[in-house]
Amino acid sequence: MIEFQSVSKVFGSGPTAVRSVDDLSFRIPKGAFWALMGPSGSGKSTVLHLIAGLTPPSSGSVQVEGVDIARMSSSESAALRRRRVGYVLQTFNLLPFLTAEENVGMPLVLDGVRQREVDTRVQRALEMVNMSHRAAHHPMHLSGGEQQRIAIARALVIEPAIILADEPTGNLDRAGGRAVMDLIQEVNERTQVTVLLVTHDPVFAAYGQRVLRLVDGRLQQDMTLPDKPPALDLGVAG
Repeated sequence: MIEFQSVSKVFGSGPTAVRSVDDLSFRIPKGAFWALMGPSGSGKSTVLHLIAGLTPPSSGSVQVEGVDIARMSSSESAALRRRRVGYVLQTFNLLPFLTAEENVGMPLVLDGVRQREVDTRVQRALEMVNMSHRAAHHPMHLSGGEQQRIAIARALVIEPAIILADEPTGNLDRAGGRAVMDLIQEVNERTQVTVLLVTHDPVFAAYGQRVLRLVDGRLQQDMTLPDKPPALDLGVAG
C-alpha cells in the first residue's frame, strides 16, 4: 500500500524555489497497477523518489506499507529500497562486465544474501521473465527488449512489495514496448506486487487499472479504467 496525504516537495528556497509536487493525495492499494502521466517537469519522477525514500517530502505524509517515509532513518530507507521496492528504469542500468544472471543477482549480493539463495532466486526471476536461456550472456549481446527483461528480473529478485517503473519502454520500439508492458502486467497479476508506472504514452498507461495525470505537481485527472483481459493487445500498430 502506498499513501500520499497532502504531500508537497519543494526544491530550493526563496524566489528560485521549485514546487515539484504540490498538495498531492492518493492511495494505491496492495496489488494494484496504476499509471502516472503528465508532461515533462510535472513531478512524476519526484513521486517515485518520494515513495522510494530517495527524497523526503517538504510537507505531508508518504506512507509505504503503513510506515511514514519521513520518519525513517537513512539506513532504514536504504533497506526499504534494497528489500521492498524494485526499480525499473528507461536506461536499463545493467553493468556491462557482468552476465545477465550476475546483474540480476547483484542486489542480493550487496545485501549479504548467501550465494545458494542468490542462485535460487536469480533462476526463479529469470524464469519469470523468460530469460533463463540468456543467463550467461553479457548486456552487449542482448537486444534492448532483452536487457529490459533482465532489468525487470533484477527488480523481481528481491521479492518486492512494490515495483516503480519509470518510462520502462522509453528506449524500445513499439513492439518491444508492448512486450515489456505485457510482462509487467503478467508479473502484477501473478505475484500481486504493487506497480506504479510512469509513462508519457496513453496506450501503455491503459495497461493499468487507474491513471493519475499530474500537471505542475498537482493532480489534474484521476481515471479508473474498465476491467480488461490479462495482457490485452490494445491493437496499436507498431
